[in-house]
Amino acid sequence: MLLFRWLILLCLLAAGVSFAFYAATGQPRYRHFGWVVLKWTILAALGFFAVLIAERVL
Repeated sequence: MLLFRWLILLCLLAAGVSFAFYAATGQPRYRHFGWVVLKWTILAALGFFAVLIAERVL
């Protein structure tokens, strides 16, 4: 579980760095990469929390 939390944190950090690169350079590929990483990170986090909630319910 600790590994998964660190993985989510690193993915959020990667998205943040990508958005910072976009702000610094103006190249849209960094913004696109940031959105893709952020989208999949949020989906993975929701899945992780769904599993935690399911464990408590069952």
